[in-house]
Order: sequence, then structure tokens, then C-alpha cells
Amino acid sequence: MKEAAAPTVETVAGPNIAAGVDVDPEAANQRAYRGWFHTAVVVACIVYTAFHIGVMNLYPLETWTYRLIHIAGGLALGFVLFAAAPFAEDDMRRSDRGLPALALLFAAAGGILYGAVCMIVAWSYWWFAGQAQPPAFAFTTFGIPLTVGTVLAIVHGWLFRSPDRAGISLADILLAVAAGAVCLYIIFNAPMLRLRAGTALAQPGDMWASIAGVLLILEMTRRLAGLALVIIAGLFIVYSFVGPWLPGFLQHRGYTISRFFTYVYTDQGILGPTTAISSTFIIMFVTFAAFLQTSKAGEYFVNFAFATAGQTRGGPAKVAVFASGLMGMINGTSAGNVVSTGSLTIPLMKKVGYKPQTSAAIEAAASSGGQIMPPIMGAGAFIMAEITGIPYTEIVIAAIIPSILYFASIYFMVDLQAVKLGMKGMSRSELPQFRALARQVFLFIPIVILIYALFAGYSVIRAGTLAMAAAAVVSWLTPNRMGPRAMLYAFEIAAKMSLQLVAVCAAAGIIVGVIALTGVGTRFSAVLLAIAEQNQLLALFFAMCVSIILGMGMPTTAAYAVAASVMAPGLIQLGISPLIAHFFIFYFAVMSAITPPVALAAYAGAALAGSDPMRTSVESFRLGLAAFVVPFMFFYSPSMLMEGDWLEIAHVGVSAMVGIYLLSSAVQAWFFGRLGWPARIVLFAAALAMIKGGLISDAIGLAAGFALFLYQKRLVSTGSLVRGAD
Repeated sequence: MKEAAAPTVETVAGPNIAAGVDVDPEAANQRAYRGWFHTAVVVACIVYTAFHIGVMNLYPLETWTYRLIHIAGGLALGFVLFAAAPFAEDDMRRSDRGLPALALLFAAAGGILYGAVCMIVAWSYWWFAGQAQPPAFAFTTFGIPLTVGTVLAIVHGWLFRSPDRAGISLADILLAVAAGAVCLYIIFNAPMLRLRAGTALAQPGDMWASIAGVLLILEMTRRLAGLALVIIAGLFIVYSFVGPWLPGFLQHRGYTISRFFTYVYTDQGILGPTTAISSTFIIMFVTFAAFLQTSKAGEYFVNFAFATAGQTRGGPAKVAVFASGLMGMINGTSAGNVVSTGSLTIPLMKKVGYKPQTSAAIEAAASSGGQIMPPIMGAGAFIMAEITGIPYTEIVIAAIIPSILYFASIYFMVDLQAVKLGMKGMSRSELPQFRALARQVFLFIPIVILIYALFAGYSVIRAGTLAMAAAAVVSWLTPNRMGPRAMLYAFEIAAKMSLQLVAVCAAAGIIVGVIALTGVGTRFSAVLLAIAEQNQLLALFFAMCVSIILGMGMPTTAAYAVAASVMAPGLIQLGISPLIAHFFIFYFAVMSAITPPVALAAYAGAALAGSDPMRTSVESFRLGLAAFVVPFMFFYSPSMLMEGDWLEIAHVGVSAMVGIYLLSSAVQAWFFGRLGWPARIVLFAAALAMIKGGLISDAIGLAAGFALFLYQKRLVSTGSLVRGAD
């Protein structure tokens, strides 16, 4: 849906090279309403965001009620805003105006509207008559019609094409109503559901409401995040019923439909930790990002990066490293950040000489790395704090050195490739004027306030609210002043930006619920212990593989939550500290976005660059290679996570930085000159020695690197090196 343009004024001297970078691209299946319905949807988006900000800061709600409204509101907005399939000229599906489509729609409407009326009756008896027990039919007969109607409305979207982008789909409106009906039933019965959900006491209405809710969540996840997470969640659901017939550690006693679905729609599953995060921290920081976009601070960040590094060799690539890392930290979605900032940086990288696939790979690697950059880490730090109980500030401090190493690695690779290919930067006339931008450095104040508030002991919610308010106040020092209209616009786009995360966190909650119900996580940990035979390195290798596989095609939030549920207990039982275990899993969940064969961030970049997706994913994997080494580094050297005395931390940080440079040189085949394969192998071994962090290994790595430097400078010959070795 095309947004009403927020007020904008040029704020930079010279070319505003980042103009439009704050505008979120329109999804292929996103609607663009007009007229009164557009106004109604905008108001609904504003109310959705305002509800969350108000509850978090002013008027706390009971936990289940708040999370249910969070999910139901997100589902309703999602179905209204996003069609079941992309709008395309070659859509071969039949029109939804034909007789079969209308018959299916009529049947779906009958079931969903009947369920909604039953809920209206129940709540009316409570509000107006003061009766906690509505007429019996309201709860005993609403479930089957609602669920059948939901299924028919979903199938309608699959079989028949929607109206054009501006048209209203009645089937999707019905799905939004169904989401509301499910929410109303569970809120009404929440006090009793806490006691009977997942037991033999669960009522048929509980089961049907839960089934309809799960179907709605999976359909919304498919529309907004693709099939990968839906398939994985579906497999976990099937696993809950086929356990008695499975071999080995996968076997369990099996569960009835009633017990499973009523259990999974509680705070053990969908309403559990993943939704707790999406309904608080994610909504807060998405709204903060929306305020930065509306105030044009994001545009300023990118312009500042171009003014700082754009003139250096391979300048646009270095800008991509800085700008995409910063924006990725805030918005929390790798592929989404590639599309927004990559639309600017990728063409400029191609312009200065980078190949299309390399341009896309650099952008993908930088955007993915933003989620390991403190203090926000794309909400990863908050999820980890919620799951582990480790204080947020401790997690953020631990992330500093690994994130610096990752971005330094990409920077080194970009710079070495620019040297090798003789690239130039952009001319000063093409770039914004640094002096003018330096006078607006106060636009970084919201992020500074956020960091200060978090480390000063304020709650995450209070710190995010202060940063959001600071973004609005600071905007008054620029031509892009945020008044009431701009703030409402920020609330509108915040709701739209959060919908994907709401859906994927709810879908991940299904998986977490299955793991808790079946106990497969504990049994998997036992198998991991048996296979590794107390070998921690082998266990970490398995954890790496599982995290990457689970993360392929999934947003980081969901990938980490699922992988941590399965892998973390086993790693901790092996004696690995919870912080290292969870950081290890989180890093590889993030890096799944640039790992072939399913590398979503790389594929998004390839689409912008016009390059081959698979080659781009391989290139992005190569550029992000440090991220596959860094987790093993902090396993061997916990000082890298700021654990230990400062001298030890400094030693590990410096030696790892040297090792990262040697690793980048080996990958790019350039170390003060071109490298052949023998020299690259030597340099790679030297890099690994430096990365391990011991004094002897550091000495070996430095000696090998220095010897190769002398050889590259032609100060010694091969024979001299061999005699030196003797």
C-alpha cells in the first residue's frame, strides 16, 4: 500500500543521495486502498500502535488479554492489508466474482459471522446483564461453524484472485472478523482456560477456537513470510500426533486434538515468550524505527555514511557496511533491510566497479550483521534476555567485540577487493557535504539517549519511549519537524512494519509449544550429549548445523527462538555457559540469511542487482565467513564476550582483529599483493592461529603473517623462508 507521503524538506548541502531510503518498499501482495476504506485502515493502524504504547507505558493490561489483542489485531490488519497472493498480470486464478467463488464466500461468511454473533451475545450478556454465563448455544455451537468458515475463507484466497490493489476482498474481511471472534472467546474464558487448557477438562469450544486461531496464524505467516516457517510449524504439529509410531528419541505417547490445540494456544506456546517479545520490545523498537524514518533521521544516517566514506576506494560498499549495519540493527529484518538500503547502495556499488553479485552480497552480509550489533540487535538482545534471564545490559556488552569483528571483516574484504581491482570512490561532487551534515550530528541523540537510558538502569520500555520522544523533539531542530500529523503517520507505518514480526513470533510460538508439550527438546539434548560424548566442539558443530537449517527461510526472531528451545539445553548440560550457548545459537540463526541454499537476504539483494541468486548467496557466505568463525572464537576465549580482566579482553580483541584481517586477506587472495593458493593456505592457517587467542598460537600466527608480508614485499625469497624454518 502506498503511504501518504510524510512532509519532507531537503536537509543536506549537496546531493541528497539517500533520498527515499526511509520509504518501505511495497510488497507484491500489499493492497493500496483509496477513499473512506483507506482512511479506516489508517485509523486502525494508528490505534493498533497507540494501544501498545499506551498499555506499555500508562495502563497495563492482564497478560493474556494484552497478548491476545496483540495477535488478533495484527492478524486483522494483516488480512486487510495483504492479499493471499501477489498481484500479477499473469495471475491464472479465476476471478472472485464468479458463481463458484461467491458460493464459497457465502458459505464462509455464514460460519464466521455465526461465530462472531455468538461472541457478541456472550459479551453483551456480561456487559449489559452482568451474567458471566451466556446462553449455552453461544459457546457450544460457535466453534465448528467458525472453524469451517475460516478454512473456506482461506481456501477462497488460494483459489480465486482478489480485486486489484485498491479493491476490497470480502474473504479477507471475514478472516479479520474470525481473528476477532477467536480473541473474544479466549479472553472471555481465560481464567478457566488457564486451568483446563491442555487437559481432559478442555471444552469443545476451547479446541475449535484454538484450531481456528492456529489456522489464521499460519495463513498470515504464509502471506507475510513465505512457506518455510509454515512448513516447519506444520511438521511440528503433525509430530504431536504421530509420536507413538516414530522410532528412537522422537517417540512420545501422542496427544488428542483437543489437548494439543488448547495447550498450544496458551502461554506455553503461542501466548508464550515469542509473543511476549513481539508485543513489547519488538513493537516498541519498530515504532522507534518509524519515528526515525518519519523524522528523516534514517536518511541522515545514510547521507552521513556517504559523506564519510563515499570518496574512499570502493566507497559505496563501505557505506553499505556502515549504513546497512546501523539500519539493520534497528529494523530487525535482514531481507527487509536489504530491500530498503540496497535499492540505494547496490546500484552505486555497481557504478564504481563491483560485480552485480558482489554488490548484492555485500549488502546482504551487512544487513544481516546489523542484527548482531548492539544495543538493539534487531530485538535479539531482548529475546535472549527473556529466554535466559541474563540481564539485557550483560548481553549487550558481550556483543560488542564479536559485532566489531564481524563488520571489520566485511570492511576488510570490501577494501581488499577494491585494492585488488583498482577501484576508485565516488567524486566529492556526487556526495553530500560532510561539513553540513556534521552540523546536524544531533540527529544521533535519540540513539545516544536509548543507550544511556538502558545502561542507566531504565526498563527497556521506558528507554525505548524516551528515545522515541527524543526523535520527535530532535526533529524540531531540522526542517522535517514532527507535529501531530507526522507522529500519527509514524504510528501508521509502525503498525504495518510490525505485522510480519507479529505473525512469525506467533508461528514460532506454535513450535515452542510443541517442544514443551512433547519434551522433544530434552530428548534431543540427551541424544546430542550421547553423540558428542562430552566433546563440546562436536556438540557446537551440531548446534551450528541445526541453527542454520532451522533458520533457512525464517526470520531471525523465529529461527533463534526455535533453535534455542531445541539446542541450548543440551549445550548447557555439556558445561557451556548459558551466555555462550545462546550467543552461539543466535549468531548462526542470523547467518542463515546469507547461507546457501536458502539465503533470504542474499536472494533479496540478487533481485535488486539482477544477479544469479545462488551465486550471490555463495558470495555473501564468503563475505560473512567471519561470522562462522567468531562464535567458535568466543567459545575458546570467553574474554571476547567481556568475561575476565581488561588486559585479557584487550589481548583477545586485538589478536582476533589481526586474525580477522589475515582471514579476509586469505579469502580475497590479496595481502600486500596477489596471493597464490599456497600462500592463501598459509595465511588462512595463520588467521586461525590468531583467532584462537592463546599466546603461543598468536606468536605462530604473527610469525607466519609477518614472514608472508616480507615475502610479498620481496624482502625475502622462498628459499630464505625455508632456511628460516629450518
